[in-house]
Amino acid sequence: MEIKRDRYLNTLISKEHNGFIKVITGMRRCGKSYLLFNLFKEHLLAKGVAEDHIIEIAFDAFENKQFRDPNVLFPHLKAQLKDDGMNYVLLDEIQLLGEFEDVLNSLIRMKNVDVYVTGSNARFLSKDVITEFRGRGDEVRMYPLSFAEFMSVYPGTKQDGWNEYMLYGGLPPVLSFTTPEQKIAFLKSLFEETYISDIVGRHNIRNKAELEDLLNILSSAIGSLTNPEKLSATFKTVKKKKISNTTIKRYIDYLCDSFLIDSAIRYDVKGKKYIDTPVKYYFTDMGLRNARLNFRQLEETHSMENLIFNELKIRGFNVDVGIVTKCETNENGSNTRKQLEIDFVCNKGSKRYYIQSAYAIPDQAKMKQEQRPLMLTGDFFKRMIITKDTPAPYYNESGVLIMSVYDFLLGENSLEEN
Repeated sequence: MEIKRDRYLNTLISKEHNGFIKVITGMRRCGKSYLLFNLFKEHLLAKGVAEDHIIEIAFDAFENKQFRDPNVLFPHLKAQLKDDGMNYVLLDEIQLLGEFEDVLNSLIRMKNVDVYVTGSNARFLSKDVITEFRGRGDEVRMYPLSFAEFMSVYPGTKQDGWNEYMLYGGLPPVLSFTTPEQKIAFLKSLFEETYISDIVGRHNIRNKAELEDLLNILSSAIGSLTNPEKLSATFKTVKKKKISNTTIKRYIDYLCDSFLIDSAIRYDVKGKKYIDTPVKYYFTDMGLRNARLNFRQLEETHSMENLIFNELKIRGFNVDVGIVTKCETNENGSNTRKQLEIDFVCNKGSKRYYIQSAYAIPDQAKMKQEQRPLMLTGDFFKRMIITKDTPAPYYNESGVLIMSVYDFLLGENSLEEN
């Protein structure tokens, strides 16, 4: 079963021969190796690149173990380079190569070499791309399957696909399992034996139980405003443990760096400034989040909000939580300032969208509640409310676009076309 990942493939193609090291990052099992060794290699062959001009090494394969030594690898690569034509070097799990920064920086100095690598979140994180390659790294961030990618190979209806996707997430290996028991076992094992082990090993965490407790708390409160101080208080009251704000912040940074979770910072729309705390956290893959909670807490309202956030990130938007302030006069005649929240303020270049996630809008009172903050932004960017079920996208009398989550997720240009 081949799943097209055209968004990432086209990004790689657009970066060919740009003089940079193309670095594919993302959480484990999201499809980085498949993108490089299957989809991108097929593209190179289809456009006429000779197979002996494509050099590929997976450093996690036992037969390539000797190439983890840079003194063995570099002479081997130089010997493989053919004539003056362009040679494409594809390297998987580059963090296993000793002194990989020097090797790669030497390769890109050669005029007939184009370099593409993948990095695991065990030791090779997004921030390392900036620091290790001295300005020569060009990152391609990869995510688990989007809902549209998932549905491209799912045999059932979009409603059934939604239920599967929301429950088991979008990691490609999940699709190879046929029973719920197999999918659950895979996700739980992957979380414990790979992701947590990666973080504990990379950062030498001594108290693994603290990290796991924090994961449980964040998993049960996706999309809720919080900060290290609140989380520390939760540990004290619920877990009967003392853990410092500094430690919690450090753990959260580790989880974000490993691509397990992502954050949305509050943004004052009218004041045009960020409010550092509190923030919202979302899971990059809902299957992993549900596995963390043993598939017990499956509220669709918050899950839908998380999936909308993920889709916006996949489409390349910077996503914040919007705050608008309204001055009101209370029953005593006193002026009060009330903060209203917009779920997502999405920015990409000159584009901006204001989006509310509302599972259901049963009446006009709910519609008024959801669109109220949207009407207070003071500008003319598009305002949207995404619901679970809306027959077709339409604009209401206030000029707010109402759209179903299916139309939003399955239409690649749904924000621009409606």
